[in-house]
Amino acid sequence: MKEHLIIKANKSLNNDLPSNVPYWEDFIDDKSVVIDSLFNEFDALFNNYNYKFWVTNEFNSKLNNWGDAEKDAALDRIYRIIYQEDYDIPDDFITKVRALPNLESARPLLIGKTELPTPILSAQSSVTSGKPSDMLFLQYAQLFTKGDAEIKIAVLDTGVNMNHKELQGTLVNPADFVNLKGLDTTNFIGDYLDDDFEPEDDVGHGTHVSGIIAAKGIEMDEGICPDCKIMPVRVLATMKNGNKVVGAGIIDNINAGIKYAVDKGADVINMSLGIKHTGGGLPHEEVIKYALSKNVTIVAASGNDGSSQKYYPGALPGVIAVGAVDSIGNVTNFSSYGADITVVAPGLNIYSSYTRNTYATASGTSQASPFVCGAVGLMKSYAKQQGKHLSNENIKYILKHTSDKVDSHLHNEKAGYGLLNLADAFKLLNHIIH
Repeated sequence: MKEHLIIKANKSLNNDLPSNVPYWEDFIDDKSVVIDSLFNEFDALFNNYNYKFWVTNEFNSKLNNWGDAEKDAALDRIYRIIYQEDYDIPDDFITKVRALPNLESARPLLIGKTELPTPILSAQSSVTSGKPSDMLFLQYAQLFTKGDAEIKIAVLDTGVNMNHKELQGTLVNPADFVNLKGLDTTNFIGDYLDDDFEPEDDVGHGTHVSGIIAAKGIEMDEGICPDCKIMPVRVLATMKNGNKVVGAGIIDNINAGIKYAVDKGADVINMSLGIKHTGGGLPHEEVIKYALSKNVTIVAASGNDGSSQKYYPGALPGVIAVGAVDSIGNVTNFSSYGADITVVAPGLNIYSSYTRNTYATASGTSQASPFVCGAVGLMKSYAKQQGKHLSNENIKYILKHTSDKVDSHLHNEKAGYGLLNLADAFKLLNHIIH
């Protein structure tokens, strides 16, 4: 892979920017359409350094032309600049690019890392005195519905064990956006090359999350919404970091996974991952705005370092950020709270599906997030079955007014509006849609 530069052009330049720009991934394999000029000041800077480049689109338009929602989220003016040769680029060059008056942002490709909780292989179906679903009053909610096959829940993660018995007949529109070709992959293990449509899970994280959402209940508790469909979108490869395993992926490829999920009709997206802000615009900001404009609900883990550090997308406006509680409802010491926490859910010693058709227990906000994501899927399913439409505003309103508060305040820094309560959520949902 040649060096890539991600830039966001100012909206005022729209009439001066090239048209019919190819999507970068298509361009890599087909250079029948070549564009090597962007705008005057940009071209002049590159010419001063004798750098030749190609202009490609960072995002793939859903149709042949950019739609209004894509334009409103600025996806049409985010470009991937591909250097034509392997230049020795000085450190101050990106600073000069950022200083150009007609650019809103510019940055090289960045690899984002998110710590993966270490699951423990287990044959036990329960590790606590009570089931996590009992804390949430899931049984009451499932009297109304166990989900709807037309509701798709995208899990953007390490992939999924495609042949796991708990998920058979549940998986739709699988995709793998992990491709680290040309980067330093010394510490990576498993599959980290060539994006495709086979998102097999190397480490079990995405499989664990998917089971919490929609497991059939064969050798584990049934998922929150077992009749919904799971869209497995692999965006994280596996990297060794000392004694720990972390999920790592190019932030821009994660963005591509989000847009894919939206364009393939996802109703809810679970992101049990978090990327720190490293400059050059907030991670995932534009594509999350696009997803929300399409009424796709984004649910994300708040992070696992127990600090006020912000992790994205959880810290972005409009995203439902989820913290974790233990088996008696206390916020865990690992649950981060830098994001504006919406609700908390069980996240300690959660038993679920794992790689190679096995099972494991794991702890983290990664586990709490899919409980809430599944709950959103359940609510959207019931609304659909009643011939009604449930907006993101409706979802937030229900969570805000029905979760069990941890103190006398409406909102708590570490617990948000409180512990998810599906009995009260469905009572209010019924009132809203009838």
